[in-house]
Amino acid sequence: MTSSSSPSQDTKRLAHAYPEGLRADALMEEDVAWSQQIDGERDGEQFDRSERAALRRVAGLSTELEDVTEVEYRQLRLERVVLVGVWTTGTAQDADNSLAELAALAETAGALVLDGVIQRRDKPDAATYIGSGKALELRDIVLETGADTVICDGELSPGQLIQLEDVVKVKVIDRTALILDIFAQHAKSREGKAQVALAQMQYMLPRLRGWGQSLSRQMGGGRGGLATRGPGETKIETDRRRIREKMAKMRREIADMKTGREIKRQERRRNKVPSVAIAGYTNAGKSSLLNRLTGAGVLVENALFATLDPTVRRAETPSGRLYTLADTVGFVRHLPHHLVEAFRSTMEEVGDSDLILHVVDGSHPTPEEQLAAVREVIRDVGATDVPEIVVINKADAADPLVLQRLLRIEKRSIAVSARTGLGMEQLLALIDDELPRPSVEVDALVPYTHGKLVARAHTEGEVISEEHTAEGTLLKVRVHEELAADLAPYAPVSAT
Repeated sequence: MTSSSSPSQDTKRLAHAYPEGLRADALMEEDVAWSQQIDGERDGEQFDRSERAALRRVAGLSTELEDVTEVEYRQLRLERVVLVGVWTTGTAQDADNSLAELAALAETAGALVLDGVIQRRDKPDAATYIGSGKALELRDIVLETGADTVICDGELSPGQLIQLEDVVKVKVIDRTALILDIFAQHAKSREGKAQVALAQMQYMLPRLRGWGQSLSRQMGGGRGGLATRGPGETKIETDRRRIREKMAKMRREIADMKTGREIKRQERRRNKVPSVAIAGYTNAGKSSLLNRLTGAGVLVENALFATLDPTVRRAETPSGRLYTLADTVGFVRHLPHHLVEAFRSTMEEVGDSDLILHVVDGSHPTPEEQLAAVREVIRDVGATDVPEIVVINKADAADPLVLQRLLRIEKRSIAVSARTGLGMEQLLALIDDELPRPSVEVDALVPYTHGKLVARAHTEGEVISEEHTAEGTLLKVRVHEELAADLAPYAPVSAT
C-alpha cells in the first residue's frame, strides 16, 4: 500500500514546489525516477503501479488572466472550474487532447478554467468516477485553486455525481451537462430552444433528487373524508411526472415545426434544386465556408457550437446551376445521445441532401478523430448513402505534412482556407461535378410567348446551348423528366 500512495503524495508536493508551467515536466521526471526503483522494464502499453495510480496535472489549460481588473470582472460572472479526466485507452497525448477540448467547451460555456488533472485507470470508478482516494486529492486541488465547480470528462451516472460531490464539496457536472448548457446559451430559434429543452429534460429525469422534507410523502387527500388519507406521490415522483408531461408537449411542438421545414424541403425537391449540407466538427469553420461560398453573412465566431439553428442559402455553380447550401449544427466527440435524438429533425438536412461537404479543421492536433466522430453521427441520422467531399479547412494554418496525409487517406478531399479564399474555385468546380445532373437531354424551340419554360430550363436544368431565332428560343438542355415532358411539344421539326 505504501508504494502506491507515495507518488500521489509527491504529486501534491511537486504542485507547490514548481511553477504552474513546470508541474507536468517535474511529474514526468518523478515518474522516471520512481520506475527506476522497480525491477524489470515496461513491456508495450503496460504501466507501473505508480503511474497508473497518479493524478497527472495537464499543463496549459488554465485561462486565468494577468490583468487584475479583468480578473475581478470575470470572477463576478464566471464559474471557476477544475477539470478531471480518466485516461482508459489511447496515448497520453490523446488524453491531453480530450481534456483540452473539455477546457474549450468550458470556456465557451463561460467558465474560468483553473486546473486540469488526468488519472490513468482501466475504467472509471463505479462510485466516484476517479476512486475515493483520488477524489480526496481532487478536493485538495479544489481548495488550493479556489474552484467552485468540477467538470468531469465523461457522462457520469447519478450515483457518481452525488458521491463525488459529497467528497469534493463543490458542484460537480459532467461533459454532457456542459454541452447541454452551451446549446441552451446558443439556441436562438423557437425550434432550437425546444430541442435543447427536450434534451435537458431527458438528461435531468434520472438525476432528480430531493433534500430533507422535499422527499416526505404527500397526503392522498386530507380533506376528502374517510379512506382518502394516505401516502400519495412523493415530491420527486410529482416532479418526474411533470417533466414527462412537458417532454411529451415538447415532442409534439417539435413535430409540428418539423412539418414546416419538410414542406420547404419538398418545395425545393419539386423545383429539382440540388441541396448540399455542410457538416463537420464544431469550430471547424463551417459557417465561414458558407459565407465564402454564398456571401450569406452568417455569424462566424471562434467558439464551439456558435451555430445551432440550420441556415439554408442559395448558391450557384460556375456553370450556372442553382443549388442550396445548409449550415448545420457542429458535432463533437461523445455527443450526448439526448442531443442527437432531440436534434434529429434538424440533422435531417444532412440526410436529405444530395451532397455532404464534410469540413474538418486541418490545423487541429487530431483531425482524423474529428472525421471519425462526425461520421458516427452521420451514421446515426441515416445519411451514410449521401456522397461526401472532405473539405480540409484552415489549410493556411495547417502542417503541410498533415495536409498531405489527409489528402492521401481521404479519396475525395480538397484543402481550402475559408479565411483567405485558398482553394475555393477548385471546391466550387468539385461541387459542380458531384451534384446530381438532370438525366434527359432535350432540344426545344420555345416560342417567345412561353418564356417561363426557358426560365425553368435555366433554374431546374442545365443549358448546353441557347440561340434566339425568329420563331423563338432554340434550346439544347439537360433536364429532369417532368420538365422534359413540358418541353416535348416544342421539339424542333427536323429539316428533311
